Amino acid sequence: MKSVAFFTNKGGVGKTTLVCNLAAYLSTYENKKVLLVDADPQTNATQYMFDDLVLDEIYDKKSAFTIYSLARPLSQGKGFSANYEFRRSPSFGVDVLLGDPRLALIEDTLASDWNSGGVRGIRTTYMFRKFLQDCSDYDYVFFDMGPSLGSINRAVLISSDHFILPLSMDIFSIRATENIASWLKEWKRRLDLHLQALTDPEETEIDDLSFKLGLLGYVNQQYTAKRDKTGERRAVKAYEKIMLEVPKAIESSLINNNEPSDLDYKLGSIPNLHSLIPMSQNSRKPVFELKSSDGIVGAHFVKVKEAHEIFENISRNFRCNLEAFG
Repeated sequence: MKSVAFFTNKGGVGKTTLVCNLAAYLSTYENKKVLLVDADPQTNATQYMFDDLVLDEIYDKKSAFTIYSLARPLSQGKGFSANYEFRRSPSFGVDVLLGDPRLALIEDTLASDWNSGGVRGIRTTYMFRKFLQDCSDYDYVFFDMGPSLGSINRAVLISSDHFILPLSMDIFSIRATENIASWLKEWKRRLDLHLQALTDPEETEIDDLSFKLGLLGYVNQQYTAKRDKTGERRAVKAYEKIMLEVPKAIESSLINNNEPSDLDYKLGSIPNLHSLIPMSQNSRKPVFELKSSDGIVGAHFVKVKEAHEIFENISRNFRCNLEAFG
């Protein structure tokens, strides 16, 4: 099992669209068993993948098992959750640990425990690593995350094997890579100090306390593209100029010497899919599975086919990079 966080500290880049559709493609067309964890208190992935009956259980009845159900006992000093409940998204074909707005209530506890250190601090910081120990039946566990650099996202990133960086084609996303790199370096430094201070690491109940996180790749998103004379889809010049700056920014900030030297970090590109995205959200189906019954007409069918090709390419590069890490 490999755990992958989809993260950037800039909002509005299409992160949830990427993680949900890639998970669906890997499940549907690559026969992979995928668990998606909605670790964003905004619960966008959950709202995207489930109908209103499930959302009613979360928001109104508060009867569903969610990520808050997993985190709350530990925050109360009751230990790790012993049992988990996942929901199957029938249209996306993946299991989901449902999101919950109440997860934001855990933020202060995680921050306080991180500053205090000790066994409790390590246990709460690694709560998702403990959770992942029980997810070995899956090929991949994906985390959808909010755009903050807060304690919830820190706990997810410290617990994960890899992260994927979704980038909108603007200068702000490029600057965000430098910011992320600085925070990751500082988190690792602080974590090393906390671990060195432990007298008995076994008390944490975590099998592996190493900081394993590495960049798996990035995806260019939300740009305008046109077909050139050869029929290849290319970004228009205004976006292409920024796109050419991305590899340099990634290499200078987020790639370290421990990662495979021949890795192609560009997993793919997702141009602006325009009306396909709201259609996908309204039908709660992957963008490449939209049909006429979902409102697809005329030229939309070509765009749906293109979306399938886009996620096929990202899926192939995703699996290739994972194999390179071993």
